[in-house]
Amino acid sequence: MALEPFFLDVVACPETRAPLRLADAALLARLNAAIDKKKLKDKSQQLVEPRLQTALVRDDGVVAYPVWDDVPRLLLESAIPLDQLPR
Repeated sequence: MALEPFFLDVVACPETRAPLRLADAALLARLNAAIDKKKLKDKSQQLVEPRLQTALVRDDGVVAYPVWDDVPRLLLESAIPLDQLPR
């Protein structure tokens, strides 16, 4: 089951209330590569694992929220700062 379109129309970042969008394939590949190398941490400094099905990215591109088993983890401590990804 994928995220429902109506959900994507109303979901917002719990920190800023900015809209969230699905991560594109390139960003998802970069996130999963960092997870595979055990170099990706969330805001609580915990390693992110397992690999992501997808992620919800804040409009400003600063953080992403993981999605596992079609369930978005919209908790502030689960946010993944994107500045830790190599360019």
